[in-house]
Formats: sequence, structure tokens, C-alpha cells
Amino acid sequence: MSERRSGPVERAEIEEREARNLRGYGMRSAESRGRVLPQEPDPWRTDFQRDRDRIIHCSAFRRLDNKTQVFVSPKGKHYRTRLTHSLEVGQIARSLARILGLNEDLSEAVALAHDLGHTPFGHSGGDVLERLMADHGGFEHNLQSLRIVTFLEDRYPGGQGLNLTYEVRESILKHNRPFAGEAFRDYHPEEGPLLEAQLVDICDGIAYNSHDIDDGLSAGILVPEELAELALMKEVSRFVDDRWPGLDATLKRRKVISEIINYLITDLVAQSSLNLDALGIENVADLRRLELPVLGFSERVRNQDAELRRFLYDKLYTHYRVHQMRNRAKVFIEGLFTAFCDNPKLMPPKYQGRIASEGLHRSVADYIAGMTDSYAQEEYQRLFNPFESGA
Repeated sequence: MSERRSGPVERAEIEEREARNLRGYGMRSAESRGRVLPQEPDPWRTDFQRDRDRIIHCSAFRRLDNKTQVFVSPKGKHYRTRLTHSLEVGQIARSLARILGLNEDLSEAVALAHDLGHTPFGHSGGDVLERLMADHGGFEHNLQSLRIVTFLEDRYPGGQGLNLTYEVRESILKHNRPFAGEAFRDYHPEEGPLLEAQLVDICDGIAYNSHDIDDGLSAGILVPEELAELALMKEVSRFVDDRWPGLDATLKRRKVISEIINYLITDLVAQSSLNLDALGIENVADLRRLELPVLGFSERVRNQDAELRRFLYDKLYTHYRVHQMRNRAKVFIEGLFTAFCDNPKLMPPKYQGRIASEGLHRSVADYIAGMTDSYAQEEYQRLFNPFESGA
């Protein structure tokens, strides 16, 4: 009979639970490489739980609520934003981490932080800022996410940024090899990413495949009959018909979209388990020596997923209404970037004060990247249509 305990669950007990329950290749919080600025451990939370909470409470996370995923939401519509997307990725990642014996808190923290660096107006805004920064050190949203948590979110005494653990910072950064460049210097570029980082990458794709279909259908851009011809959709649709026969069209559409996630998760768990066994991965050290990712889909589902992504690119991401939004992003961000570079005093004092250390163009990029969609439009109005926007 197990010993009965009472009172609050302390951090040490959670760490003991991790040691018992995680697979050998799951990252234990007690084995973290630590923070840039050492801190006393929290009595109740592990270091990864503490990181997750810091991310949720930071300003950049709240701003995701008004940053475009694919569609700018008009009044009365409920399209995904960067915030709802991040929450969906976090939910899927946490559930899968539990199934695979990985660290749930680390997975969730990375999922919630992975899009902090996105600009207003979705990938369109990021593409514009990347082009404008090409001769000034470049711009990439994963690097910007790391910059936010290590520098821009200056919330804690004695240091800069959120002072997150090495593993969370590393997992935000490490996506596709080669891990080359100044940003990787402090993160052992010769080492492969943790399984928790690999998991979040895959969950990101699972989430946006599902919700982009949902939003594309809601927007009237995707044609249901064309979508139904895809191999992945055929399999999921057959499953729904067999399990829940006779559903009306609206309910069936919702059920098919939700079952896309289950279909992909089921295959991911099965194939990843085979990969781990075949490679003989027993611990984190084994994992870090690998060149290629371990987690992934079977070849059959990988091909189905690729077909779906091509379809979404052809039918959704390049649709004229999405192109109109891309053009809006170009107008707003180019206008703001030029105005602030020509006259930095138009920016708030905080960003003006960073020019000496960070450079003019980087300070301007930081300011614009941190804007929400509505704030960027309001700033543009204030600068270029002052009579309409008021003081």
C-alpha cells in the first residue's frame, strides 16, 4: 500500500514524479542546464512550470490575441488568431507529451512561446519585415521569439528578458538544421533538439492544418467538394461516417475537422514509437547526438499531409482575398518602417533608447514586430492620415 501524503505538493515531489514517469529520453526539469541569471528554485513549481507561467503573463503573449493567423477577423467573425493558435498547439503538445512519456510542462512552455516573435498581419507581415531587414541583420520570427524572451520582455530585476531555462530557449530556436549563425552560438549547435522541441514543431503543423481548413471553409474560400477529394480527408470522412452515421452536413464538417487532429496524432504516436525503438534512444544524451529528427509520421500519412498542405497553398494561402491582406500588410509595414527610420523620434522613448546599442533598423523592427494588427493600422493612420485619426 502506498504511503498516504497530505498538504501541498511541493516542487521536489513533482520532480520525483517526473523521474518515475517520464521515459528516459524525456527532459527532466531537475536536470535543466539552468538560467542565465541563477535564481532560487520555486517551492511549488518546477523550472519548466515557472517558465510556462512567465510566458503566459508576458506582454508579448497577450498581444497575440490581436495578431493575424491567416485572416484578419472582421466584427462578428471568429477566425483564429496567433493566441488561439498557440493555445491549440499547447493543448495538442501537452496531450502528446503525456502519451509519449515526455515533459508536458516543457512542451507546453515551448508551444506557448513559439509564435511570440510573429509580426502583425501573419506571415505576410513577417515576409515584408524580412525583406526590409535583409541588409540589416535579417528578420525571422523564431529568432524574434528568442529575442523577446531573452531581451525585449524586460520584467525581472538584475537581468534582461524572462530569464527562462536553457531548454525552453533552445527549443524555441532549434527547428531546422543547420543550426548556424550568431543566434545559435550559446545553444550547442552541434546538438540535436530535444524531443519536446520536435514535438511542438509537429503539433504546430497539426494545429494549423486543422484550423486553416475550418477558417477557410467558414470564409467561403475552400470548396468542400474539392477538399473531400484529398486522401487524408477521404480516410477521416469514412471514419466519421462509420462511427457517427447520418450526421447533418454542418455537424459532420465539424466532426471531420476535429478528427483530422486525432488521425494525425494516432499515426504520429505509432510511427514515433517505432523510430525510438529502431534508433535505440534511451536518454537525452543519445538524442542530442542525432542529426535527423526522431518524431514524425509514417510515409503514408506524410504523403497525405503533404498533399493537404499543397492544397491549402493553392486554394487558400494564394487566394485573392488573402493576397489583398498581404498587400495591406505591405502598405502598413513598409510605411511604418520608412517613417520610423527617417524619424526615430516618432517611436516611443523605450525604442529610441535602444538605438545606440541595438542599431536603428533593429530597434524599428522590434517596435513594428511587437505591434498588434489594430495598433499597426492605428499608427499608420496617425502618421499618414492625421485628420482622420485624431491626436
